[in-house]
Amino acid sequence: MIITGKRALLEKMVTETVGEGQCQPCGIDLTLKEAHEIASAGEIDFDNSKRRISESKKLEFSPEGSLHLKQGCYKIVYNEYVTVPLDACAFGFPRSSLLRCGADVHCAVWDPGYHGRSESLLVVNNSHGIVLHKNAKVMQLVFVRLESAAHEGYAGKYKGENKS
Repeated sequence: MIITGKRALLEKMVTETVGEGQCQPCGIDLTLKEAHEIASAGEIDFDNSKRRISESKKLEFSPEGSLHLKQGCYKIVYNEYVTVPLDACAFGFPRSSLLRCGADVHCAVWDPGYHGRSESLLVVNNSHGIVLHKNAKVMQLVFVRLESAAHEGYAGKYKGENKS
């Protein structure tokens, strides 16, 4: 069962929203807090013993509050704090306007028990780049109620990430 945006707000699955208009019939719009240029190679293995996440460099908004991002890959951080209950999970989808500008957001599943200020990959495919303004709505987060609650919640490295 998909959880309505209004229900997700009432159950505090998403907090620290920017303002009115983020609630959608099938989810919550997440907004841009930060964009980072990926600055190094990462390393991924099976058991995370060699895992090394790519370093990144935070990009600064112009005095007018905009960023012109060239074609390429960027790490983005959202304004909203997400808390997924044990009886739900969440999936993120790019806003259609973002896609129509030649950019896409890629993300992993939000597991039961996860909480944090999430990050995703923004891929700008448009050869002219894209201009994003601070607090731009870039993704819709959709919560799905599970058949039954998970026995254990997410306990990985990213739980509680980006608290401020």
